Amino acid sequence: MSLYIVEQLVNGIILGSMYALVAIGFTMIYGIIRLINFAHGDIVMIGAFVTLGLIMLGVPFPVVVILVLGAGAFMGFAIERLAFRPMRGAPQVTGFIASLAISILMQNAGILAFTSQPRNFFFPEYLQQILRFGELTVRLLDVTIIGVSVLLMVVLVTMVKTTRLGMAMRATAENLTASRLMGININRVIMITFMIGSSLAGIAGMMWGGKYGQIDPLLGFVPGFKAFVAAVIGGVGSISGAMLGGYFLGVSEILFVGLLPPIYSAYRDAFVFGALIIILLVKPNGLFGKRGEERA
Repeated sequence: MSLYIVEQLVNGIILGSMYALVAIGFTMIYGIIRLINFAHGDIVMIGAFVTLGLIMLGVPFPVVVILVLGAGAFMGFAIERLAFRPMRGAPQVTGFIASLAISILMQNAGILAFTSQPRNFFFPEYLQQILRFGELTVRLLDVTIIGVSVLLMVVLVTMVKTTRLGMAMRATAENLTASRLMGININRVIMITFMIGSSLAGIAGMMWGGKYGQIDPLLGFVPGFKAFVAAVIGGVGSISGAMLGGYFLGVSEILFVGLLPPIYSAYRDAFVFGALIIILLVKPNGLFGKRGEERA
């Protein structure tokens, strides 16, 4: 395998790591309340701007990571508590429209606060150092993105499978009414699900800014939609499917740009949504989705 292809695969894994973190939030929220929260992608933007502000204030980077996780969790709490909880029980289309409205509101609030001009993103210098693996060279930042993403996903999967909270989340996703009758605090489980998914999206925003070096208030729109595509490809409602869908989409997108003539690079978004259509024609429930999404 040539060095160029290896480099493209590494870039695809980095991009897929960020898609996967955001896709997990989509799939967790849908798995419990059957709602696609299109405002979820804009928390990526919140995470990026919170990171930039904290770094400019001189906050140590490990503390920045913790505070960005907290900022994302707070946004998830606020969105669930103020927007979606009052609408619980309403038709699904109501939640869908509300999520689009919140997304537009967050984007325009960002433009008012920061203007629409892109801003340069700063990361600690030590994360920019070059690591060599034979002929392959990568930045420490790239290795960190992959490592932190995998670590967070392993922690999440372990939590969902082994803790009481995780069991409550799985029970709620299986049958909301039965879970309530069993004494599970449904509102608490849903709120925590929003907070966990949103904290991962906030970290993805930090990574996105570090990887590409510029951020703006519309930053989360395209990554959010592509992460949604990743969740659908993997099977909406499946955490493992969202993770694998994110990596599949990230690697495929980078290889599409890197291996085809440059004239086709402008069509990378068309490729993403074309891949979605093809996969759903073959596997309507996604690669790891289950049949019968309706609740009992």
